[in-house]
Amino acid sequence: MNVSILGIPMDLGAGRRGVDMGPSALRNAHLAGRLRELGHTVTDHGDLNVPIPETVDKHKTAGYVFLNQIIDSCRATVQRVRDLPAGDFPITIGGDHSVSMGTVTGNALRGPGAPRRTGLLWVDAHTDYNTPQTSPSGNIHGMPVAHLTGLGNPDLAGLGGGWHMCPEDIVMIGIRSVDAQERELMREAGIKAYTMKDVDQLGITRIHEEVMERLGGVDALHVSFDADALDPSVAPGVGTPVPGGLTYREGHLLMELLCESGRVTSLDIVEVNPILDTRNQTADVMVGMAASLLGQRIL
Repeated sequence: MNVSILGIPMDLGAGRRGVDMGPSALRNAHLAGRLRELGHTVTDHGDLNVPIPETVDKHKTAGYVFLNQIIDSCRATVQRVRDLPAGDFPITIGGDHSVSMGTVTGNALRGPGAPRRTGLLWVDAHTDYNTPQTSPSGNIHGMPVAHLTGLGNPDLAGLGGGWHMCPEDIVMIGIRSVDAQERELMREAGIKAYTMKDVDQLGITRIHEEVMERLGGVDALHVSFDADALDPSVAPGVGTPVPGGLTYREGHLLMELLCESGRVTSLDIVEVNPILDTRNQTADVMVGMAASLLGQRIL
């Protein structure tokens, strides 16, 4: 398989600094090398140029922090992802989770038959379904899924022209932190979310089976993996850690089953913050997750 890596050092959507170094941390954890060892041809396309927070005025615009800079960066992300070589498997590395507004949209608009009906598997401790009216902070990394479904700011919601995600094509796994008003929006939209209670009761294998059945009609399947989906004991280098997350083996099992399905067409790895990490542990774990998704096996 041909794999394209694109770094998006976005540190505008979060409340804590450091995730702009996530792409470097993942590269230092030998992302490309691990995938080449699996037999893939890997091309690293470098990083998108994203403004540094300290160089721009931090103020809220219509309830958003760094709105205009994130709009510009997400528009550039859409174009860069669309321009990746046809047939390649894109891995976009962040950066905070607001990058997904550009990566998901760009992948939906890639290649023949675009826009493709795209399924989104959101592996995260948070649902990220806030809008400016529901967000306690105004930080956009808590709002990308809402914008992908057409809510919120018209420019962010309109990155794909007339294309939006269908809520029924979104499934979330690992959820354990949801704001009260965000929860109501989720219920109204009908998005399927597996909380950690569901993971405990059902197990990853059954959840994977249900996900594959629910998303059986999509043309493409994008996995957006936030490092904070994993328990902080496994992935400490994140800005918004929540205890009680996916274990190391649950994360790998999910990726291994997704690999066996042959359905995944693109991947995000986001919210790796080396400032908060221990010896690049989180980046190393996330590189392992990507390797499992792309074919690493024990035997």
